[in-house]
Parts: sequence; structure tokens; C-alpha cells
Amino acid sequence: MARCPKGHESVATDYCDECGAPIGGPSAVPVSAPPASSTVAPGAAESCPSCGNARAGGFRFCEVCGYDFVLGGGGEQAPAPVAEPAAPVSAELPRPTGTRPGWRVLAVADPAYHTRMRELAAPDAPPIPFPAYCPERRFPVRTTQLLIGRRRPSRGIEPDIDLTGPPEDAAVSHSHALLVAGPDGDLSVVDLASANGTYVNESTEPIEPHVPVPLKEGDRIHVGAWTTLTVHREETA
Repeated sequence: MARCPKGHESVATDYCDECGAPIGGPSAVPVSAPPASSTVAPGAAESCPSCGNARAGGFRFCEVCGYDFVLGGGGEQAPAPVAEPAAPVSAELPRPTGTRPGWRVLAVADPAYHTRMRELAAPDAPPIPFPAYCPERRFPVRTTQLLIGRRRPSRGIEPDIDLTGPPEDAAVSHSHALLVAGPDGDLSVVDLASANGTYVNESTEPIEPHVPVPLKEGDRIHVGAWTTLTVHREETA
């Protein structure tokens, strides 16, 4: 009984019965016929699809080329290359690291804006009281677009800047406005035809729907009855 380079004992002396590795030395089996002394198994008529030699003795590996009759493929064949999985595509912008810092948004209850809106409201409009307490909320700008509004799961509305509360500013539309970050680090706000409009800084006129309005450091976006969003540039990383 022969031993292959990998240490397996083999009845065949040219290719290992276990792994198909060549053992060396002259082949003991002619290519054209199985060895006369072999006991022919029921599958002896099967031919090797790689070299055409008849499968003898019910061996797993072809005695000529090492083809694996069970798994397919030659004993000396290199494994097929495995394709590398594609890298996931991120919707987020890369974090700026040089002269282009990112942005963050600070949301607060603004009494001055609430007073201004109350003065501009129609006489028959139901009053919306100013909240007794409203904590500050901070939102980083990490994607190219951020929806400003109030959550409404039944319609699949999940704002990035969620002003649902509590306390809740009922004058904020569910899809109120959009913050848009440009490739050069600029930032704009777009009103989405909201019911009560979107205002920038101290303007008493709402911005035009669906028209981007550029923003700069410290600009204030007013939505609803008392909510003010202030945009700030982050420090350079």
C-alpha cells in the first residue's frame, strides 16, 4: 500500500485514493482499461468526465487525473476564486475633515417667534399656547437631505428632524420642509408647501415653496407656531 505526499494510505500507487494527489512513479493502471485484478463495482462503467478513463473499483478519485467522482473536479484543481462582496453604499455624506466642516441643527421653543406668529394669525384662528417647558433638541446633518416635520407612521412619514414632541407644535406639518446639504458643504432649506409656511430669520414672509434658500452659520428657520431651528457649522475635524 502506497502513501501520498499528504500522508494518506492508498491502494493505488499513482494517485491517492483519499485526496487525489499524485504519488509518483509509473502508473499501474493503463488509461484504456481498468486493472485486471480490480474488483469491478456496479459503477465501473462510469467514465471520468475529465480524462475519459473508466472508473475502477468504485474509487472516489480517478486513478489517472485525480477527478473527484463525488464532489466533481480534479484533485489538483485550484479552488474557484470567490467574488468579494460589494461594499455597501452609504446614504451618508463623508464626515468633513479639512476646511469643510459639517452642520448641526438646534431646535428650541422660541417665544419671540411665537409672539410674531400670533400677531400675524387671522382673528378667527385658534390660538396655540406657548409650551411651559420644551427641552432643546440637537440634530446632526449627516445625509444629503433631512426631512423636517412630525412623525406619522400610518403614512410612513418618519422625519429626520422629528418635532413630534412632547410638547408638540401642532402647526408643524408632517412633511414640512427639507434641509439639503450640497457637495461643497453648503446648506439650503426647502419648504414642502407646508400649511403654515417656513420662515427664515426675522422675515414676516414665508419662503416660496419648493425653492431652495441658502443658509449660513447662525441662520434661523421658523416652523409651526413656536419652533425655531438654528443651523451651526461644526468645528473642523
